[in-house]
Amino acid sequence: MFDNNIAVAVYDVHTQAEEAVKKLQTSGFDMTKLSIVAKNPHAEEHVAGFYSTGDRIKHWGGVGAFWGGLWGMLFGAAVFVIPGIGPLLVAGPLVAWIVGALEGAVVVGGAGAVGAGLFSIGIPKDSVLKYEIALKTDKYLLMVQGTTAEVGRAREILRGTHPTELQTHSLQPIEVHAAATV
Repeated sequence: MFDNNIAVAVYDVHTQAEEAVKKLQTSGFDMTKLSIVAKNPHAEEHVAGFYSTGDRIKHWGGVGAFWGGLWGMLFGAAVFVIPGIGPLLVAGPLVAWIVGALEGAVVVGGAGAVGAGLFSIGIPKDSVLKYEIALKTDKYLLMVQGTTAEVGRAREILRGTHPTELQTHSLQPIEVHAAATV
């Protein structure tokens, strides 16, 4: 039986998202199952650029320690420029989901690259659009993927960090999900 779920927490500010990541890490949660995405908080500061040094990404701006720490902890990192949203910083498995959706030309009416990545793993279209609106309004999305038990445990931890929103989705394998949406 397929047992793959995801909890998605929405935070208003980076300090809340950072607290949530730290609580998951100190509880022993597998950090390779964690993703975070947000608009580039430095776009208005006219950042000169981003650069990578080994397993860390460095950039100039106000919350560099926050993103620099995430790039070192989480599996995969990228910067995407999304029409209608702007530059997005993404860390964790979501990077691969977005790239896979873009390479597979997954299109969801009204959704961009992040939405296509989320839809491709089985998150319902209405939730995808809600998460993209959260990104457009400068919120932070924190996603934790795993078994029912892992996501349940993560959800309890995240609930204690007071997210604006916290939802759990049961994901379907891409073949089943794609067939159901055709």
